[in-house]
Amino acid sequence: MLKLFKPVFYVCGLLSLMMAAMLLLPTTLGWFHQDSETHAFLVSAGISFIAGVFLIAAFRPRKFSLGPRQLYLLTCCSWALLSVIGALPLIFGHDHIRFTDAVFESVSGITTTGSTILTGLEYMPHSLLLWRALLQWIGGLGVIGMAVSILPFLHVGGMRLFQTESSDWSDKSLPRLADLARSLFLVYMLITTGCILGYWINGMNLFDAISHALTTVSTGGFATDDRSMGRFGPAILWVSVLFMLLGALPFVMFIRLLTQPSLKVFLDQQVRGFLLIVAVLTLIMTLYLIGQDIYGPFEALTQAAFNIVSVITTTGFASTDYTLWGGFSLAFFFFVTFIGGCSGSTSGGMKVFRFQLSFMFLIRQIKLLVHPRGIFSIRYNGKEVEDDIIFSAVAFSFLFFMVLVFTTMVLALTGLDFVTSITGAATALTNVGPGLGDIIGPAGNFAPLSDTAKWVLSFAMLLGRLELLSIMVLFSGVFWRG
Repeated sequence: MLKLFKPVFYVCGLLSLMMAAMLLLPTTLGWFHQDSETHAFLVSAGISFIAGVFLIAAFRPRKFSLGPRQLYLLTCCSWALLSVIGALPLIFGHDHIRFTDAVFESVSGITTTGSTILTGLEYMPHSLLLWRALLQWIGGLGVIGMAVSILPFLHVGGMRLFQTESSDWSDKSLPRLADLARSLFLVYMLITTGCILGYWINGMNLFDAISHALTTVSTGGFATDDRSMGRFGPAILWVSVLFMLLGALPFVMFIRLLTQPSLKVFLDQQVRGFLLIVAVLTLIMTLYLIGQDIYGPFEALTQAAFNIVSVITTTGFASTDYTLWGGFSLAFFFFVTFIGGCSGSTSGGMKVFRFQLSFMFLIRQIKLLVHPRGIFSIRYNGKEVEDDIIFSAVAFSFLFFMVLVFTTMVLALTGLDFVTSITGAATALTNVGPGLGDIIGPAGNFAPLSDTAKWVLSFAMLLGRLELLSIMVLFSGVFWRG
């Protein structure tokens, strides 16, 4: 058993050292502003550093290698570790946030969900606000790396459809993985820098521009004010729309665009499908807002585009309380919650490609009913899709809705009403952020929920972020007997 865990704990040690270094950024900012959280960040950095050194020293393997079972363990252990470390500044901070609330906030940050238990954000120290933004930025980068290298290799939820030469964990492929990691980090930094400049040029102060850029590109949704993005004008909202969309597109596409500049990269079937869905949904909601005389044409387009892109990319920003737009709006945003962005992006949700595969599978089944002896293949991006990829995507979808039902029932048992229970479960599993209703809606907060509900939602956020199967496989006896 130790042989199974040894390289996993070693990598967790490296991640702990990385988090210690990241904690020094808000520590420095806190020292500069002489705010009350500086000591908490310094203590947290020290704990993370000591834990990292211990794990590396105690579990350093003679020959480093990771098999499929260890990758499952690493995926789960690393995200759990980052969540605990992320909670430390909140626990040791001046306000002494309770352990459950601190872990909930940290899990929400590292999974780029954006649900929060904090209020009065505009009065909080800048160091704490920066840390919340950094958690989401780190989580977004981790999501991309996991989606393009680990999950395709593990055949999770149809992800093998996007397997590249770097989605291979054999020794000969490690140099390619290192090159991929550097390229992803470079692209991530470039888009984040562009977002910072876009916000700053259009009127945000530098701190707000940096904080919001970190949570926009990571499609996280943590803001520096309880009003989220509602305090900013149309120009900033449109900048946010642009960079939320960029965050929801496959980052491998941007790498190809840098190495081989060509507009052909935008012909990707998943990208075209995603952008078409966004355009159609925005048009529908814009016409609805104009028809209901809620906004004028331009403001209707701005509010519809911003809030739809925020939900479909699973960012979770809000410019207004869209639940006040009527019953159609409630149903509309509830179903949009499930869609998500593209595979290999920072966004959560079920991902567009699974809807596309399911639709093509449905069409094939209809054709087979008419022509039972016919042979009909499913092609995606010009390549024939193997049946095991279809089966994996269908299994993921079935598991997703089973977990959604179970989580909803558990939340209802804690005393929550049906709307709060089902939208809370949905927003956690899809990593969107706000739910619907008076409690956890766009104008609400997760603080009133019971500790039990917060732990359930924290686990659901991790499940959704790790594509469900990566965690569920650990609960099977065959995994531990393997």
